[in-house]
Amino acid sequence: EIGMGLTGFGVFFLFFGMILFFDKALLAIGNVLFVAGLAFVIGLERTFRFFFQKHKMKATGFFLGGVLIVLIGWPLIGMILEIYGFFLLFRGFFPVVIGFIRRVPVLGSLLNLPGISSLVDKVGESNNMV
Repeated sequence: EIGMGLTGFGVFFLFFGMILFFDKALLAIGNVLFVAGLAFVIGLERTFRFFFQKHKMKATGFFLGGVLIVLIGWPLIGMILEIYGFFLLFRGFFPVVIGFIRRVPVLGSLLNLPGISSLVDKVGESNNMV
């Protein structure tokens, strides 16, 4: 329960920090809360194993490097690196998430629109499972 709360607050602070034109303090708090919440949810050992697998080292470098750059004080560059690292880290989960969203009544109809459907299919065809 604590981990879900920390992760939720981390996502909230990250989103709010981006809305307020990449506010350094909010983004830094959001990053710390998100990573701490992830560690509370799945445990320290599993978090360490997830981030430091041999085939995910590049993604981990971009994600944690982006967090460090945000903490140093360059939020725009740090968030770009974080988003790229996040995409590389969690791309194995995208097919599952897209399959779930397609079953949600309103969102599923939205994802099946002609222009959006082809884009979602490309994102969802990742065969790198975690």
